[in-house]
Amino acid sequence: MTSKTILGIDPGTVVMGYGLIRITGSTIKLVEMGVLKPGKVEDPYKKLQLIYNTVSGLIVKYKPDVFAIEAPFFGKNVQSMLKLGRAQGVAIAAAMRHGLDVTEYSPKKVKQSITGNGNANKEQVLKMLQRLLQFEENPTYLDASDALAVAVCHYFQEKTVSVSGAGKSKGWDDFLKKNPERIKSGKSVK
Repeated sequence: MTSKTILGIDPGTVVMGYGLIRITGSTIKLVEMGVLKPGKVEDPYKKLQLIYNTVSGLIVKYKPDVFAIEAPFFGKNVQSMLKLGRAQGVAIAAAMRHGLDVTEYSPKKVKQSITGNGNANKEQVLKMLQRLLQFEENPTYLDASDALAVAVCHYFQEKTVSVSGAGKSKGWDDFLKKNPERIKSGKSVK
């Protein structure tokens, strides 16, 4: 049975979370989750280099098949947004350098996918992940579980697309050929 590994990233210049899951058949297993704390580095460019090298190191070590990242949310502080965008950019560049496809998810989409509520808080997301992946660990930084949520969200989205795309029709004629029982004859609708 083949397996697939997904690397999820919650980008940040103070704390960056990462989470890896492995899917074998329909079983999801937690591989690793943790954080990088580039906030301790003074030079902003060294922080970006640290993020790039860490993401590259995770890719080399775990050989993920897919890379998913959380999109920055739009805040009021423009400087924070710029820094977060740079952190996201170097993480994406590292993934692309290693030949991985990149998918981005909004924080609301991730929360909706995991908990069913796009406005769920970080603790609710963690609790649902603990149930889904059957682990009890409470990470010190919730950025780790947020990154794990990004990876699980990607798995759920990929699963939905493959199931819903399986019997897709190519227009009305194709749909009617595949579903003759849906044709109503006789009366016209006014």
